[in-house]
Amino acid sequence: MAERAPQAEALAASWMEVVRPLGRRLYALRRRIATITVSVLACLLFVHVMFGANGMIVYKQKRMEYESLQRRIVLEQKENELYAQKIQGLKTDEKAIEKEAREQLRYLRPGEFVYVPAAAANPAPPASHSAKK
Repeated sequence: MAERAPQAEALAASWMEVVRPLGRRLYALRRRIATITVSVLACLLFVHVMFGANGMIVYKQKRMEYESLQRRIVLEQKENELYAQKIQGLKTDEKAIEKEAREQLRYLRPGEFVYVPAAAANPAPPASHSAKK
C-alpha cells in the first residue's frame, strides 16, 4: 500500500489541476447561478400554484360548481316549500281536495261539461316500427 501512495498523490494532484479552474469559475459565477436557481424555483412554484392538483384553475372551477349547487339548493327548497303548502292544503282544505280530485280523476258536477282540445281528443297513432310491405 505504501508503494501506491506516490501514485495516488500524483493522481490527486492531476485531478486538482483539472477541478481547480472549474471551482474558481463556479465561485465567480455563484451569484448568477443562485439567481437563476431562485428564478427557476419561483417559476415552478407559480406553475404548481396555478395548475397543480389544488391550483387556482381547479379552485375557480370548484367555486363555480359550488355556486351552481347553492343556486340549485335554493330552487329545490322553494319547490319543497310549494309542495309542503300543497300537502298542507290537501290535508285541511276541502276545496283543495275537491279541485285536485276533479283535475286528476276528471270528476264533474251535474250539468258541467269538460272542454277537451282537439289535439288531446285525437292523439296521433303510435309510430309502428315494423317494416311496411
